[in-house]
Amino acid sequence: MYLDDTIVAIATPLGVGSISIIRLSGSNSLNIAQKISKLTDIKPRYATLSYLYDEKNNPVDEAIILYFKAPNSFTGEDIIEFQLHGGVAIANLVLDLVLFHGARMANAGEFSKRAFLNNKIDLSKAEAISKIIEAKSQSAVKLLARQLKGELKEFVESIREDLLFMLAYTEVSIDYAEEDLPSDILEKIEEKIEKITIKLRDTLSASRRREGLIEGFKVAIIGKPNVGKSSLLNKLLNYERAIISNIAGTTRDTIEESIKIGSHIIKIVDTAGIREDTTDLIEKIGIEKSIKSIEDANIILALFDNSEKISNEDRKILELINSVSDKTVIKILNKIDMKSSFDKSCLGEYLELSTKYSIEDLISKLEDILNRSIGEDELTLVSKRQVQSVEKTLENINLSKNPLQTGELEFFAHFINEALFEISNITKPYDNDEMLDVMFGEFCLGK
Repeated sequence: MYLDDTIVAIATPLGVGSISIIRLSGSNSLNIAQKISKLTDIKPRYATLSYLYDEKNNPVDEAIILYFKAPNSFTGEDIIEFQLHGGVAIANLVLDLVLFHGARMANAGEFSKRAFLNNKIDLSKAEAISKIIEAKSQSAVKLLARQLKGELKEFVESIREDLLFMLAYTEVSIDYAEEDLPSDILEKIEEKIEKITIKLRDTLSASRRREGLIEGFKVAIIGKPNVGKSSLLNKLLNYERAIISNIAGTTRDTIEESIKIGSHIIKIVDTAGIREDTTDLIEKIGIEKSIKSIEDANIILALFDNSEKISNEDRKILELINSVSDKTVIKILNKIDMKSSFDKSCLGEYLELSTKYSIEDLISKLEDILNRSIGEDELTLVSKRQVQSVEKTLENINLSKNPLQTGELEFFAHFINEALFEISNITKPYDNDEMLDVMFGEFCLGK
């Protein structure tokens, strides 16, 4: 990647719409815009209406040109935006013109990476930008907007400040052991460690509860064959997505579809029926994927057949859902329109329904669970990278406690240094080249 290059990308989704936006960033952006528009003076932060011309001086479109002069732009470099008439052909034509005049195609996330390298944003804001584009609910958008305003940065800075305080006094104590230091320093350090520990634990707890809010909730429908899983999926989607039959093993692979529940977009996963006596290799693979989907899901819909006696497969499913304490499980007794033969006492709390009729009770319960995930006004980490940094920070804080009590200040300082390194990774890591390429490479083009 050459940071001196002028980069370009289409910043709007390809397709037919009212406008398409071509974005350039780099020192040659203004020069390219002047060549294409034949304008000699493009004022910064003014919307300039102009025709754009190809290399043979033929007009190709009438566009609005916006010029953001460095350093007062998103990337900190000169930025030009061409607002074109919407359409794939015209967007690609202007893109080819810009490339002809010396720009190169931007890599995924390169605009945001340049903004980071030019100190226009930190990593927490960069990740919030990426996540807000992919947000699956209105609540997630609001939560991410708080991080765009710098909430996470303030949290990290407060932790850093306390860690630096501890480190400074520890280094002084090591280097000047003979000098008289304030007698309450140890007590103050212990207080700060306890305060930091509580803050980190609370933040991790809130973030784990809200993981589905940021990444999108996954709901797995599980049960033995012919219990009505595919019928429930079709009912939730309101169309015939899955094949339904009385033949065991009809669904051999997981089927995933997205639907809207309240203000949330969730992914529903219909799984292969779980049974133990199949000899079909393909069906066995499907059952293995069903069990894996339980591990990946935030919410599990466990279906049982009201018209049949409890079976070994049912007991297996009860064992599976009882073993996942970190999941929300809704037990559903299906086919209540038929004569009851199932032992309901083994279910505990459950919901009754029939996919032949309304399933509004289930939808309301799902919406209530999703709304509760919003929780209180708590700070939330929005990526696995942020979660891992806080986990490692907390780990090093805990490791530092014993050396502090035993007076082994060199070891204490080592663990505090490690904690400082880990928490700083959230906003501005010390050694970041490789990690930045990986992280920003997950962005969409033009962002």
